[in-house]
Amino acid sequence: MNLFDLHCDTLYKAVTNNLPLDDKSMQVSQILGEDNKRLQCYAIWIPDDYTPEKAEQTFFSAYQRLSSECKRLNIKLIEQNESISDAFKNNKNSALFTIENSTALNGKIGNVKKFAKLGVRIITLTWNASNAVGDGADVSDSKGITDFGKSVVREMEKYGVVVDVSHASDKLFYDVAEIATRPFAATHSNSRFVTNHRRNLTDEQFKIIKERNGIVGINFHRDFLSDNPDSASIYDLLKHIDKFLSLGGENVICIGTDFDGCNLPYDITGSESLAEIYEMLLRQNYKESLIRKIFYENALNFFENFDNRRIM
Repeated sequence: MNLFDLHCDTLYKAVTNNLPLDDKSMQVSQILGEDNKRLQCYAIWIPDDYTPEKAEQTFFSAYQRLSSECKRLNIKLIEQNESISDAFKNNKNSALFTIENSTALNGKIGNVKKFAKLGVRIITLTWNASNAVGDGADVSDSKGITDFGKSVVREMEKYGVVVDVSHASDKLFYDVAEIATRPFAATHSNSRFVTNHRRNLTDEQFKIIKERNGIVGINFHRDFLSDNPDSASIYDLLKHIDKFLSLGGENVICIGTDFDGCNLPYDITGSESLAEIYEMLLRQNYKESLIRKIFYENALNFFENFDNRRIM
């Protein structure tokens, strides 16, 4: 069982609690099985109450921590000029550095290029509140994207950094869809039709991402999986996958666990549950070719196509 996980918050936990990436308290484990390959996107989450200056400092601290931990653990940290597909093929464990909340830019448009040179391949534009780019999902009277945000999207596309609309307000989502010229992603978002939560995607939003050749990662946070989160289970993943499949999402659906940054269903504990999820999908008569797409092939194909237009 190979895996490409589009989102976890393990790096933030490691930085803020001064823990190694393989600490036993982490939901992300480096062990998936002897013959398996894993590519993990490690996001540095920036809480909404951070000042832009603290956010930028946290980004650089996270980069140093991820670099040193990847060396220690023999994880291939993928650099700006390297092929993600090749890294996945040639290494048992690989890592991508990503950002959750563009407040990390500290209002400096030049930081997009600087961060890209450090290997950042995804930036989630907002968390739940507003920042210099636009409004997050908790903003009820969202004004959408700012002029600075428009510049950020243009720079991200120029330097090969994927725009991530998870956590975006609906207004910000549609503004991004209007101005984006390249595929974009929702790295850890589920179906709002299945679970009526503002953090989830409407059918229309999912279709827009699909039409733009983007990807969507299934989030394991119980509040996004079920309208009754206390009873959310592994089987609620199926409901969101099935809904997205009904919208033509066979080549769109990915995994975006949100490990170490979410409250999991009672029967999912972390990386050790992924093999059980894979087997569950097989028992539910999903074709193994489709399961492979969801677990890693769709994400790999997305980045292979996206990187063809990347500026080094």
